[in-house]
Amino acid sequence: MAEAHDALRSHLENFFRGHLVDCLPGVTGPIEERIPGFRIFRIGPGQRFGGWTYVSSGCAGIASADGHGLEFALTARTDDWQHLESMTMNAYYHAGPPHQRLDHGHVVPIGRPWFADSACDRYLISLPYPFGPDFEVSAWDGGHARILWLLPITPAERDLIMNAGLEAFESLFEEKQIDYTDPHRPSVA
Repeated sequence: MAEAHDALRSHLENFFRGHLVDCLPGVTGPIEERIPGFRIFRIGPGQRFGGWTYVSSGCAGIASADGHGLEFALTARTDDWQHLESMTMNAYYHAGPPHQRLDHGHVVPIGRPWFADSACDRYLISLPYPFGPDFEVSAWDGGHARILWLLPITPAERDLIMNAGLEAFESLFEEKQIDYTDPHRPSVA
């Protein structure tokens, strides 16, 4: 796990060169039972991205196949404890029984609004479109972590994904040029 954590830190520091990158524990609770040593990298605003980025560390080592697993990223306008809570919650869920494993295209309820009184109350597990393919993989000797994006969505958007498919949703999201960091953004559905 230490090798994966160190490789992820290096990957993030290189990708977000010039940004503050710090490492925080998850929110206090049962996360340590499922992912001992779980951490969250918090990346401050900078030249590459003007908002805050949070990246899990520890998921790839717990729920992996042959040294290859997933980590998760969340982007936001502001730095807030709720984002740390969301990262911890998703990591805890992902590291549970195999039927709970998260992957590209899955939708996960948050259990509350994403932030403040946002209509977004769930995450779509998506490719990290804001950062491109160079961000998506952190590799080390004997393994790698694929970093997927927790994109906050509304119930209507979840219904659109279920009825029309992920590609239709992503096309509409791009077409309308939605600000994904805005907790009060309009729904595309």
